[in-house]
Amino acid sequence: QVQLVESGGGLVQAGASLNLSCTASGRTFSDYVVGWFRQARGTEREFVAHISWSGTNSRLADAVTGRFTISRDNAKNTVWLQMNNLKFEDTAVYYCAADPRPAVWVVGSSYNYWGQGTQVTVSS
Repeated sequence: QVQLVESGGGLVQAGASLNLSCTASGRTFSDYVVGWFRQARGTEREFVAHISWSGTNSRLADAVTGRFTISRDNAKNTVWLQMNNLKFEDTAVYYCAADPRPAVWVVGSSYNYWGQGTQVTVSS
């Protein structure tokens, strides 16, 4: 098993930046695909970004392309979500998730391991 802890959330104004971290412990981190998902109050959880085992491949949701980037350093057991030019609609709890072989990488139910989430609030 792998344990995940997110950090870096907070309250910012529109246009600001935040860098979320997802730090893992337990099993070998490079064995896992990692995804970021978010859930705003009263809405369904949605895909934000994912990154492959080595970090070679990644994908961002259309809503965040051009503003967010995802990266990882397996030596540090950490995945980052750099969020720039934040908008009010980015307000949500952000979760990182991991799985050795997610069936569908953009679907949250494909991931077996989840962090507790970190709140991001963007004021307009």
